[in-house]
Amino acid sequence: MGFPDDMSTEFVLGFPTAVAPDSRNRSSLDTSPPLFVLRVPETATAADIERVVGALSSSVHDNGKLVPFARLPAGDDPRLLSEIAGTELMTGAPEHMTPDRYPHFLVMRDLITYIQEKPTAWRKGPQALELRRYAGEQRVQRGALMSFTKTESPNGDGLAGFLMKLGWHSFVQRMPTWLWARRTSRKVMRSWLGAEKIAGGGRNLFRVMDNAGAVWSSQLSVAEKREEALQQLDRLLWRALLEDLRTPAIGRFLPGRRRRTARPVVLVDLPPPGAKGNREAERFLRSVHQASTTARPPGPLVVAVGRPSEELLADLDDPAELTFAQASQRLGQNGGSPVLVTFSEQAMAGPGLEVRKVEPKRFRFSRIVPTGIMAGVTVLALTAAGLVIQDDHDCVGGSASVAESAPAKPIPVDGKAWYDAVVREIGEQNRRAEQAAAQGRTVRTVVAFVSSPPTDENAVRFDGTIPELRGIAMWQKKLLDDAVSDDSAVRLRVEVRPTGPAFKNAVAEAENLRARVEKEGSAKNTPDHTRIVGVLGYAQSRDETRKALQVLGAAKIPTIGTTATADEMLAGEAMRSYWPFTPPNLTEARIAADFAKGQNIVADPGSEESCSPAGRAIVIESSADLYSRSLAGKFRDRFAPGGSEVFNFNQDGDFEPAPPPGAANVSSADELVSRLCKTIKAEPGAVVYWAARARDFTAFINAMDTQGTCIDHDITVLGGNELTNIAQTGAFNNKHWLRLYYSAHRLPTTDPHASDKTRQFVDDYNAFVKRTTKGTDPWVQDGHSAVSYDAFHVLSQAVGKARLHDDLVSRESVLVALGAGVTFNGATGYISYGPAGNAAPVDKTLVLLRQLADSPKAVVVCGAYAPDASSRTQEPPCTR
Repeated sequence: MGFPDDMSTEFVLGFPTAVAPDSRNRSSLDTSPPLFVLRVPETATAADIERVVGALSSSVHDNGKLVPFARLPAGDDPRLLSEIAGTELMTGAPEHMTPDRYPHFLVMRDLITYIQEKPTAWRKGPQALELRRYAGEQRVQRGALMSFTKTESPNGDGLAGFLMKLGWHSFVQRMPTWLWARRTSRKVMRSWLGAEKIAGGGRNLFRVMDNAGAVWSSQLSVAEKREEALQQLDRLLWRALLEDLRTPAIGRFLPGRRRRTARPVVLVDLPPPGAKGNREAERFLRSVHQASTTARPPGPLVVAVGRPSEELLADLDDPAELTFAQASQRLGQNGGSPVLVTFSEQAMAGPGLEVRKVEPKRFRFSRIVPTGIMAGVTVLALTAAGLVIQDDHDCVGGSASVAESAPAKPIPVDGKAWYDAVVREIGEQNRRAEQAAAQGRTVRTVVAFVSSPPTDENAVRFDGTIPELRGIAMWQKKLLDDAVSDDSAVRLRVEVRPTGPAFKNAVAEAENLRARVEKEGSAKNTPDHTRIVGVLGYAQSRDETRKALQVLGAAKIPTIGTTATADEMLAGEAMRSYWPFTPPNLTEARIAADFAKGQNIVADPGSEESCSPAGRAIVIESSADLYSRSLAGKFRDRFAPGGSEVFNFNQDGDFEPAPPPGAANVSSADELVSRLCKTIKAEPGAVVYWAARARDFTAFINAMDTQGTCIDHDITVLGGNELTNIAQTGAFNNKHWLRLYYSAHRLPTTDPHASDKTRQFVDDYNAFVKRTTKGTDPWVQDGHSAVSYDAFHVLSQAVGKARLHDDLVSRESVLVALGAGVTFNGATGYISYGPAGNAAPVDKTLVLLRQLADSPKAVVVCGAYAPDASSRTQEPPCTR
């Protein structure tokens, strides 16, 4: 009968795309979707559950699996569902498709099997040695490279025969297994288990499982505690499986990555509470939810169909109930709260929709064939050419400091006049739109949430409000100009709403907007041109703006982000209506960490001309700032566990939430410099990763220069987009010791990779500034204006699409248009929102710049900076 048609067309269309996207959008597989729970009515039967699961199964199965796929039906199988899921994903998967290796799952399955089958073994004492021996035996039984250890020793007599048998037993049968256990233990602990609570700081896999097994084995023997133990075992096994499913990474040329063309799928039958199989299924769903908090993407798509109990929903953090249209937007999203959708009784009784079969790219050969060919060709080429590989220590972006040609004094700014000028420009465009509305043209209103109008000169330089409003004004003017010859265009007014310094009033302003749109719905005399169709915001990731997005999401007001990058902004109610625009901190931190530890950016001791990759990171963060703690935490995780020293720097003395364990709280720039210098002298190969705000960075470099205790050798600083405007403050004058790299969201026009669209935008921006203000523009290299220009373009395109099907241009129609995808070539690069979720644009441009006086140089260009550019064809650190 097909998938029940409960206004679920978008979900049915989005499911195959989320599982096996088109090859151009394969980077969308680099996510871990939330858990989906599709609830059937109370009157539903097992056949109804089978109907839904069967419809989804038909998309990924056609006389064999089309992608790695596991179906977990309700049954009498005594195994943990995590074990069944892993076994099903390993078996029968399409030939030569990755992921196809499961070392973490297999060893954890063996250890858990030992605990379950021998719960009384711990009465005899610790079992670490037995666990290692059992896991080794199971590995040998699986064959492959370890199969030779089962070979019997050669026969021999006398002492020579004895020594031969002893050597054979030690070096052929025992040593390979011991080496395997040692390597596996290190790999599992370092990659994920060491960060789990059960590790308790331990570093050896078998000792950790011995300690945990002692507790679990006793619980398994007690009926009242048995379920608790099974839950922990199930969760641990699923977490191990997730580690295997995230390897290899997505994209590029490596054979294993190229063969990752689809997302693993797990479908779960969920019988009603009290029915056979319910306890096992709900246990598994708890495991999926709990493990998602520590696992890194990419991950599988897990969909449960049935009747969840109230206890299960509570354990899943009481997810808000969504429609299928809203759920479709979450299919390609990375993480987030579980998705709960309920079928109506009418839909279950009516005809259904056919779910399209997935069509992932297939390969004729396994990854081993091209890997062998590439290795052979490389060896032959090197041999034939007689090449001698030399150690390269050239500094990325050159060895010059930021001081050359840097402005000696801050560029003067006239914050109030410049702010008033751009607001006045927006007001003039609003009057043009209102005149068109009076002539019967379609006009609607957009709200732009910004921080407070400028008062202090340094706040003006660091805040970014003025360039952001300039970008908005530029796109509004272009939109109105183009609408003169386009009768179907929707003209847009812009209401600029300040939210206070550092967005402290963001929540209150969002509540005011929610009250207004609710009033619009009931007021018949509201002029159409004043009706709100969307929001632009926010420029910063703060706890206040994150909470404001929850308000806007609950009101289902379409919202396009600007330069807020924290992944945490897209969570909870915000996922109903928020589309971030810039790459998230997870992406930026990954690229920055890989750049730091893989490229020559730190000056070698005793030399200013040669450099090496960073061997250690000194991370400066402010735990009280959402942006800072998010970016710093993700950088630390990526750089290397234990490879960073952290200073929690806040000049206001605000250290809540608490920083990571071991971090030093510092409230003065002088104290920060004193502590950091000691670390740099002990670790001269370290890079300083700056995840705090720009104002604090200026205080730091001034204090560093004043003290002068460790500036006899160049110091390398790597930071986020916050540092874009520092070069315009005069802070770099005579700072010959500073080498600075930082991220940005558009290419400099001097870079050969810059597209015609980027160059045209900068020309238009310079003309706009010259027309509306006087003086030197301090934001000529800044990306805020380009980001807001493109973000407004996204929203206006969605509004235009909404009008094609809805003359009223409702906010609901705009959300549907955004969910269907928006694509264009913009000022910041190629913009492509996929139809499978409301994450940032696919492969969004991210640039790392090397600051050379007042002219930045791009040293890393990642993502779709042009329509034909893709991170899949770019060098590390753009890819993983």
